[in-house]
Amino acid sequence: MTAYYNEIDRFCCDWLSNLMDAELITPGKIDDRSIIDVRPDDLAGFERVHFFAGIGGWDHSLNLAGWSGPVWTGSCPCQPFSVAGKRSGFDDTRDLWPAWFNLIRKCRPPVVFGEQVASAVAWLDRLYDGMEAEGFAIGAADLPAACVGAKHGRPRLWFVANSQRDQQPRQEPCSRSAGRMGRQQQPFSWDEPWQGALSRLRALGDGLPRSVGATDAARNAIVPQVAATFIEAFMTVSDTSHDRGAKT
Repeated sequence: MTAYYNEIDRFCCDWLSNLMDAELITPGKIDDRSIIDVRPDDLAGFERVHFFAGIGGWDHSLNLAGWSGPVWTGSCPCQPFSVAGKRSGFDDTRDLWPAWFNLIRKCRPPVVFGEQVASAVAWLDRLYDGMEAEGFAIGAADLPAACVGAKHGRPRLWFVANSQRDQQPRQEPCSRSAGRMGRQQQPFSWDEPWQGALSRLRALGDGLPRSVGATDAARNAIVPQVAATFIEAFMTVSDTSHDRGAKT
């Protein structure tokens, strides 16, 4: 198994390299170019393709869920759509979904997992429109870190796109419910080696303030346990075996 990681932050690239050395994520290639400069041929031969790779949270999530087979993942920059940012939306130069969508459209990976801030409803609508037009079936859910036993909220939109299923009626995001999603049984231990890298994340509120010396890498990272729960749900309900997809 080989993986491709696309990440422009040099610090994150070094972190990814260290995680590979520690055998905590799938070994492979780290590409520090902008996604705008990546071409479809650059992705040939990789079973896992991770864009906006950060510190490798998506790869770890796939491992937690027991995933095998070709897959793409990505968490597009959230700043254009975050309530904490300038809220420039589609006019923000950091809105890189069009570049990622272009690669998805040309390479047609069998499965794509992704994540965005929960406030980015317009962003998700655009994703639905583009991916459904290309024949992908889409599902999404609004899930917080608290749903896997974390001590902070961190609500996020999680989506999956499947190119190997027939057209289906559009599924709207499932809103989280305090009674149903708020405090479920924790499916993964928080005492894993991965928590050595994100130990401060679980102890604080939404995100990590600079006052504790946190880096942008940690503050922008996904919570792997939530992603793994979402991946497992897809594996359970999908009638197409996740390990039989066509090679990317």
